[in-house]
Amino acid sequence: MDDYLPILVLLILGFLFAALSFVASSLLAPGKRPTSAKTAPYECGIVPGIEPATRFPVRFYLVAMIFIIFDIEIVFLYPWAVIFRQLRSFGLVEVLVFAGVVFVSFLFLVSNGALSWGPSKRLVGALPPRTSASTIARFAAGSGGPVTETPAAATPATVPTGPGRAA
Repeated sequence: MDDYLPILVLLILGFLFAALSFVASSLLAPGKRPTSAKTAPYECGIVPGIEPATRFPVRFYLVAMIFIIFDIEIVFLYPWAVIFRQLRSFGLVEVLVFAGVVFVSFLFLVSNGALSWGPSKRLVGALPPRTSASTIARFAAGSGGPVTETPAAATPATVPTGPGRAA
């Protein structure tokens, strides 16, 4: 029974800490009742027009499972590290196989896109690349923006006019 005394003391201390935390928070908390503004969901000061989606995306659960897998791996590595000298090369080979299996499963998850959140981002080129000729042409035209070439068959009515543009 003496072997279990430290565990019993820790359990009692844990319960006391939790109970005292609840008591202290109820004594130190303000006594006001919450208003409707305080209980409303906060979203940058804007009242939400629609209800949020009720389901999490599947990727959230995949990331949670990846975390649990690596957490379990670490839990298994602690006892192995304690008796590593007794296991010798057998223990080293076993833990390398175990870590290899976990790493291969991690690579499989990454290759299937388990860690990529949201749609893929693609850059769209807005302007052609700048050269010294295009910069000189832009400043010679007197505009602050890019120069667009007009087709040869354009009539004067379709050519843009305005400040900084030749009519």
